[in-house]
Amino acid sequence: MTKRFLTLVGMGPRGLSILERVLEHAHRLPDGVRLHVDVVDPGECGQGAHPSMQPDHLLINTVASQVTMFAPASVAARATGGPSLVEWARQSGYRRFGRRFFRVGDESGHEITEFDHLPRSLLGEYLAWVYAQIVALLPERVTLCHHRTRATDVAPRAGGDGYTVVLENGQHCHADFVVLAMGHGRRAPTSDDRAAAAFVDGHGRRNPALRFVACPYPVEQLAGLDAQATVAIQGFGLTAHDVISQLTVGRGGQFVATSDGLRYAPSGREPRMLLFSRQCLPFAARGLNQKGLTGRHPARFFTPQAVENVRAATGEARLDFQAHVMPLIVREMAFAYRMAVDGRGTDPDAFVPTEAEQRAVHGILWPLEGRQFASQAAFEAYFDGLVADDLAQARRGNLRSPVKAATDVLRDTREALRAAVEFGGLTPGSHRHFAEVFNAVTNRISFGPPMQRVVELLALRKAGVLGLGGGPGAHVGFDEDTARFRIDTPWHDGIGRQWADVLVTARLDAWSPLTDDATLTARLLERGLIRPYRNGDYHPGGIDIDRHLRPFGADGQVRNGLWAVGFVVEGVHFYTHALPRPQIPSRQTADADQCVLQLMRELQEGTAVEASLRQASDATEAV
Repeated sequence: MTKRFLTLVGMGPRGLSILERVLEHAHRLPDGVRLHVDVVDPGECGQGAHPSMQPDHLLINTVASQVTMFAPASVAARATGGPSLVEWARQSGYRRFGRRFFRVGDESGHEITEFDHLPRSLLGEYLAWVYAQIVALLPERVTLCHHRTRATDVAPRAGGDGYTVVLENGQHCHADFVVLAMGHGRRAPTSDDRAAAAFVDGHGRRNPALRFVACPYPVEQLAGLDAQATVAIQGFGLTAHDVISQLTVGRGGQFVATSDGLRYAPSGREPRMLLFSRQCLPFAARGLNQKGLTGRHPARFFTPQAVENVRAATGEARLDFQAHVMPLIVREMAFAYRMAVDGRGTDPDAFVPTEAEQRAVHGILWPLEGRQFASQAAFEAYFDGLVADDLAQARRGNLRSPVKAATDVLRDTREALRAAVEFGGLTPGSHRHFAEVFNAVTNRISFGPPMQRVVELLALRKAGVLGLGGGPGAHVGFDEDTARFRIDTPWHDGIGRQWADVLVTARLDAWSPLTDDATLTARLLERGLIRPYRNGDYHPGGIDIDRHLRPFGADGQVRNGLWAVGFVVEGVHFYTHALPRPQIPSRQTADADQCVLQLMRELQEGTAVEASLRQASDATEAV
């Protein structure tokens, strides 16, 4: 019996999908071949960035019914189809008690619904459970070992005979095949990080509350912030909402339902918070899902085929995003907008957006265009009105609200965006605009927090716990005189200034081999096994891969038996971090499938070559 070795570097959701595909295709193992899988991950397998031990007030931003790790009609799904996150939670005895979820053995509390946004700790528990199910189903010819540590190097073996994966604990794994599925990384300190840290070091004696937090995860580290401090939170997205939750509910504060709406009851241990960013625009709440489990906007104008038609018409392999792609997006959003207004009675063949519909879509995408604010007070009035209007639209739902129907288009037409963007599909300049401008807009209007978080934000503002640190164009600097961070905002009437003792950078950076601080990434670059992905002179992030998910080395060549998936290839690929949805083809599963099928083919070809060599040797000996 011949033994072959596969090392999975990372066992979060992407590594889990690779393992699930190994189970799915285990029947393809050639006769006489065993496959041993070494899993290298310092945490609980399956969980990745969603540890089950994190605080339960941190929520996923997708309804639980739209998350699964089981591919349809797969070995892992068995005859039942495999439970989604919400189905697993119910089967496991979880029930909702107010705003929290507990596992109980009775019918107390309320049943979890398909509309619930569950804690990320439950998602982590689900992912670990799925891992255990897959491992239990592996056939005898597939064995597995979990190394609870990190990989620090992948070294090609002499003669092209596989790889040696070096582990942080001093051990190593022999590997014929390696899949890089490291998931989220952590950036090396930037010049801004170093300047902020130096400011804290130099002025901490004058202001003991002075702190800089370059990354808020794990959020438990925020427990050390002084309750009397003012905390500036740089960012408005999902990470900012996690920070706010940890500094309020995480410190004993409570949200109380009243006849006038939600009210925040402070614990007295929460600091005052100031929220700011370059634009200071709130992330839109997720609209009430009215499309069911698998429903999506029926795209008519912005489709993968439409993108290819534009390429054919222009004769250009690389499109200009603003000139060629944006008109398709705007038309599709306007179509969804009208369908919501007309009750879905719109004829697509005769549809032409009106000027009013185009203005509405433009206003959704670029709400600040043409606006000026005289002062902080003027902007805050606009901000609160924007949030209130957005909540009203979210409550109408993603089919009945024209705004939410239009913004959902950006979520439902992701494959068309991939067709436009991936593998250098855009000119370098327009790729920069897409990645650094339009993608930020998409995240703000289509991939925002659960509605609950936005309601809480307004309650915190009303309670005086959460303020705005500035407005559009806000910039953070250092105030030597007060030993505090200072946020400056240009208003029509002059510069507005606010001060904070703590600065928290509340954003997750794109993964890049040039900025990732992991030893493994540095060693892969040094060995020339990977190179940064570049579209011309633009580096959007990630490593360079071919269409088979094999990394290009520094020499421009790919190596057999080495693949990369997920965040590490976000750049040449687009939106790799969406978890699979029930009954809908998943990019995550498709990528994993491609890797494992190639692995199986290499095993089959290797076995055939070995058999041929044995036959030739036997024939020579017979002579």
